[in-house]
Amino acid sequence: IVGHFLYQFILLSTVWHNQQHANLYGRKCQIYSIKIFLLIADAPWCGHCKALVPEYAKAAGMLKAEGTDIRLAKVDATEESELAQEFGVRGYPTIKFFKGGEKENPKEYSAGRQADDIVNWLKKRTGPAATTLSDVTQAESLIADNEVAVIGFFKDVESEDAKAFIKTAEAVDDIPFGITSDDAVISKFEVAKDGVVLFKKFDEGRNTFDGEIGKEKLLAFIKANQLPLVIEFTEQTAPKIFGGEIKSHILMFVPKTATDFQDKMDQFKKAAEGFKGKILFIFIDSDVDDNQRILEFFGLKKEECPTIRLITLEEEMTKYKPESSEITAENIITFCTDFTEGKLKPHLMSQDIPDDWDKNPVKVLVGKNFEEVAFDPAKNVFVEFYAPWCGHCKQLAPIWDQLGEKFKDKANIVVAKMDSTANEIEAVKVHSFPTLKFFPAGDDRKVRP
Repeated sequence: IVGHFLYQFILLSTVWHNQQHANLYGRKCQIYSIKIFLLIADAPWCGHCKALVPEYAKAAGMLKAEGTDIRLAKVDATEESELAQEFGVRGYPTIKFFKGGEKENPKEYSAGRQADDIVNWLKKRTGPAATTLSDVTQAESLIADNEVAVIGFFKDVESEDAKAFIKTAEAVDDIPFGITSDDAVISKFEVAKDGVVLFKKFDEGRNTFDGEIGKEKLLAFIKANQLPLVIEFTEQTAPKIFGGEIKSHILMFVPKTATDFQDKMDQFKKAAEGFKGKILFIFIDSDVDDNQRILEFFGLKKEECPTIRLITLEEEMTKYKPESSEITAENIITFCTDFTEGKLKPHLMSQDIPDDWDKNPVKVLVGKNFEEVAFDPAKNVFVEFYAPWCGHCKQLAPIWDQLGEKFKDKANIVVAKMDSTANEIEAVKVHSFPTLKFFPAGDDRKVRP
C-alpha cells in the first residue's frame, strides 16, 4: 500500500515483554477476573513487537512501585488464535484495555510508546482525569515527572471554568492534568487569576492560556503547545507526530554532522514560531540509515540534503517543494505562508524521459511525458502504475508485455507502464500496486479503471 501513509512506513509499532507481567498463554479466565488490565497481542517473530520491550517493562515497574491494581500482560496471538480472534486481533501488536472485569468492547490503547505515555494513559482511564494538587510539592512533582503537564488554577474547583477544564482533561489521553485551589500553589506559580498553564521541558518552558475557558479552546491551546517548535523524527517521536491533529508537516532533511547544522536548526525554529498549531516542523537526520526510505519517498538522495519539503496527510497526500533551495527563516516563512493561503502547486516527482521510452511494445511513461501520451486525443492508452519492488507487479510484468506485443501494430492503442514510486501525476492518485487505468481517445480527458 502506498499513498496516504507511505511517509509513515518507518513507523514503529510496539509490543511488550517482561517476566514480571501476567503470562496469559492459555489462561483466558484471568482476563475477566483482573479488575484493571492492559492486554497486548503479539507475535514472537515481530520486529516491531520487540521494539517496545524496555518501555513496557519500565511501565510495569512504575505501576508496581505505586501499588496500583493495574496489570500489564501479553498474549502470543500466534499460539492463542482463538483468543486473538475473539478480541479482533488482525495485526501485531494489538493493545486492548479491560476494566472492571468486562470483556465486551475493550478500549483500544491510543497513546504513545514510551513508559510515561503508557502509565499516564492508564491513570487517565482508572482514576480522575485531573489529579488534585493540595500543596506545592505535589504540583512540582507533576511538572518534574512529565515532559508536558497541564495544571488548572481555580479558586473554586466547582466553578464552570473548572468543570470545562476537567472535560478537557477527560478528552486528552497522553498528557497528565492537575487541578488546584491551594493558595500556596497558586502563589508559587505566580498565577494572578483563574486559568490554565501548560508546563513543558522544552522551548519556553510554560504557556499560559489566554481567553475564555472552554473545552474546544483549551484543546486547541494544548494542541498548539504540547510539542516542541521543532521535533526530530525518531522511533520515539513518530507516534506523537502521526497521532496528533496537525496533518500539515514541513520536513527539513539535514545531516546532524553538517558544520552548519545548528545554523539551519536556528533558522527552521525561528520560522516555526509563527505556525504553531497549523504546521508541524520536523527535522530528519538524512545520514541515518533508517531514514533513507523517507528520502526515497520524496525522491531525494543524501547528497541533495539539506533541503525542505512540505506534506499534507489528509485524505489525499500532497507534497510541496519550495522554489528556493536556501534554508533561511525568511524563505521558510514565505513558503509556509503561501501554503496556508492556498497559493502553492503540488510538487510532482518525475524521472527524466528515457531515450528509448517508446522502443518496446510497452511504452515507458514518466511524469514529464505522461500528459502528452496518456491524453493524446487520437489514442486509447492503457497504463500500469507499478512499483519495482512489488511482487504482484512482477507477476503481471510478462502478461503486460504480452498485451503490449498484441497491440503493438495498432496505431490508436498504446500499452504503457509508469514507475509510481519515482513519478507522480495529478490525474491519478495511486494507492496500491499495481493500479491499472484506461485513458480513452477523445478530448474530454477521461480516466477509467
